[in-house]
Amino acid sequence: MNHRHTTLRDRARAIAPGLASPALLALAILFLLTCFASLPARAQDYNAALDKFLSDSFPDTEAGIAGVQAVGDPRGVPVIEALLDRRLLVNQAAKAIVYRDRAGATFDARTGEPAAAPDSPTTVRLNNRLRGIAQAALGAMTLLSPDPTRRRQAAEAVFRSRDASALPAIDQALARETLPSVRDALRLARAAIVLTDDATPMADRIAAVDVVSASADRDRIGLLRQVMNRAPAELKPALEAGIAKIENVLKMREIAQTFWFGLSLGSVLLLAAIGLAITFGVMGVINMAHGEMVMIGAYVTFMVQETIRNSAPELFDYSLLISLPLAFFVAGAIGVAIERGIIRFLYGRPLETLLATFGVSLFLQQGVRTIFGPTNREVGAPGFMSGYFEFFGLQITYGRLWIVVFAIFVFAMLLLVLKGTSLGLHMRAVTQNRRMAASMGIRTGFVDAMTFGLGSGIAGIAGVALSQIDNVSPNLGQGYIIDSFMVVVFGGVGNLWGTLVAALSLGVANKLLEPFAGAVLGKILILVLLILFIQKRPRGLFALKGRAVEQ
Repeated sequence: MNHRHTTLRDRARAIAPGLASPALLALAILFLLTCFASLPARAQDYNAALDKFLSDSFPDTEAGIAGVQAVGDPRGVPVIEALLDRRLLVNQAAKAIVYRDRAGATFDARTGEPAAAPDSPTTVRLNNRLRGIAQAALGAMTLLSPDPTRRRQAAEAVFRSRDASALPAIDQALARETLPSVRDALRLARAAIVLTDDATPMADRIAAVDVVSASADRDRIGLLRQVMNRAPAELKPALEAGIAKIENVLKMREIAQTFWFGLSLGSVLLLAAIGLAITFGVMGVINMAHGEMVMIGAYVTFMVQETIRNSAPELFDYSLLISLPLAFFVAGAIGVAIERGIIRFLYGRPLETLLATFGVSLFLQQGVRTIFGPTNREVGAPGFMSGYFEFFGLQITYGRLWIVVFAIFVFAMLLLVLKGTSLGLHMRAVTQNRRMAASMGIRTGFVDAMTFGLGSGIAGIAGVALSQIDNVSPNLGQGYIIDSFMVVVFGGVGNLWGTLVAALSLGVANKLLEPFAGAVLGKILILVLLILFIQKRPRGLFALKGRAVEQ
């Protein structure tokens, strides 16, 4: 008998070398048995909490939420999610509780297994107060999720609810979290709870202010202002410093955001005006139909997308890439036809040219209105131009970003054409001295036609870009023709670098004036300042050099 006990003891020590005696081993075994024995009780508690949802009573629903959170069963997470989305269904007579996932499949809330929906189910109701409680409970339950996105979302939910009961779960999650972004969200959620808890020591609340004010956003400053309304005197200096710190960062960020909006507007003006800078600079023609070339490019984009929708929907993300060359050639061909058919007979007569091109613009508008109708047409955004991202707190939409990149690309390609091709050389020669260029054998008539076609083609591809940020209608071009002339005159007639600087300058100036003067009055102020500038510098920022120009 003693030999048998000795063998059991040796085996126990071999299994658990850290245990000093059989008594400790017995305690460990008893602990494990207690844990296993608690599983049925835990399941009973979970089922009892779910039963609270059967009564369709707000107090019982609140008790059910608290019970599911207290048990901490993983099966409770989709139940609370379904409750928040009105996907939790019950039948009191059958004591059935099920939920539907977002795909429509039905699951038993007690087991988490697929199940059939009960007969005549009712949806568990929520009010605003219960919705906040459910969001806080969901946040606390998903803090330890293996998915980092869910952990971060849970921390954000706790930050919004500031539920003190979630503090132990926050501390547990912080102890094991390794991802910096999720850890920061957890620290912020913990600071929000500590800061709003009057029973917390003052030193901890002051330290929480530092955590909250470490970064700037509206939610953080809203929290600090809320606490300020009922804060004790010892906490107010820290709160005031934190609020001032966030306000300064938000002001700087607002200025940077306005500057970005100005740059994006400037890129739009550059696209609309760069073609006009070529035709006006080389030919001296006041082309009032330039805006309609932009409109034509936008309608080409609409037609391409309609064809793709009906014939090859999988190519929709490439619709703009397909539209760019088509818009360039269509608008360019129309521009060449206008120059050859009308404008070449009116050189040297600017007033007649202005009236003729204005008539052409009306003709094109009415033609588009007759073919496509007077209403706006839908032009969709490809996937790569949808959504936005944050960059140092700035919200930058992909659509605007791609338009800025596209404007820079068009400007660079146009510079390459003007500086690196024979057509560009001839265009620059005609710009500086038309008579001398003609005497050297340059066909000025051909250069005029190609220049007008190039300017119109660039306006067409500008329409492709503008279709993503403006309404595609017969009046699309009218909104940009005046701004285009302002950009060309301000920058210097025929100077591309002047057009670039003028477009970006006017775009930023417009956005800086809008908060103070409004959109309409801001444009009027810009126009007045531009008129005063032209009085002092008639040739614009960058005047062209040349004998003919200086005469």
